[in-house]
Amino acid sequence: MNTSKRSKQRDTILEIIKNTKSHPSADVVYNSARKIMPNISLGTVYRNLSKLVEENLIIKVDISAGAEHFDGNIHPHYHFVCAECDSIYDIDAAPFTELNAWASRLFRGDVYKHSLNFLGLCEACKRKKYNEES
Repeated sequence: MNTSKRSKQRDTILEIIKNTKSHPSADVVYNSARKIMPNISLGTVYRNLSKLVEENLIIKVDISAGAEHFDGNIHPHYHFVCAECDSIYDIDAAPFTELNAWASRLFRGDVYKHSLNFLGLCEACKRKKYNEES
């Protein structure tokens, strides 16, 4: 249920995230938003990102490298994270729902959903590494 007031700032931030597949960090969203709204603050961006996640309008992609990244694709899917350049890519595969039942059997509780990130080298970093070794 969306109980927050709509605002031009929130709409701009949502549009930025929905119109990219790059899974931007808050800083990237902030820099993009400043091109549209020069007076927007980083705090405003962080607050609105949190609200958009809370309202299930975007998802937060946590990667071990630190910074939170955001995804406008709210449908269940997996991510690939490049260990070299930290780029995040969608893996368009149907969620493995049997994983929820398996995890539920491992403890006393119910698993309703899961998130999964694959870690490796993206095509560009793999090619670069191969060229350096040759």
